[in-house]
Amino acid sequence: MKVTLISIPVRDQEKALNFYTEILGFIKKKDLPLGGGNRWLTLVSAEWQDGPEILLEPAPNHFKPSKIFQDALMDAGYPYTQFDVKNVDAEYDRLTKLNVEFSMKPTKMETLKVAIFNDTCGNNIQLVEKL
Repeated sequence: MKVTLISIPVRDQEKALNFYTEILGFIKKKDLPLGGGNRWLTLVSAEWQDGPEILLEPAPNHFKPSKIFQDALMDAGYPYTQFDVKNVDAEYDRLTKLNVEFSMKPTKMETLKVAIFNDTCGNNIQLVEKL
């Protein structure tokens, strides 16, 4: 058993696609129309193109519990998911220059360094560096 796809709820798939590709550097893998203006829109890491896909899921627009859960995580400041990086400080510097808003600057926690940013699509995302 292995993970091949994770879903991240987004309110605007096109805005999310732009943010995740142009700012974060992911690569679009699949983009298939589903009807009603929705798409099966997946991304992969530029560094691991055969790795798990990220589905930019429009669930909050169509499924009220998803929107409530997403809002609750944002209000509490909790990240929806995490991305591992080689250097949190370098990513923080790169992303802040691109006007990405961080709610937590790089912070050392035992054997990790973490930072949390807003993906502009309704989610906090945590960056993690293993020290």
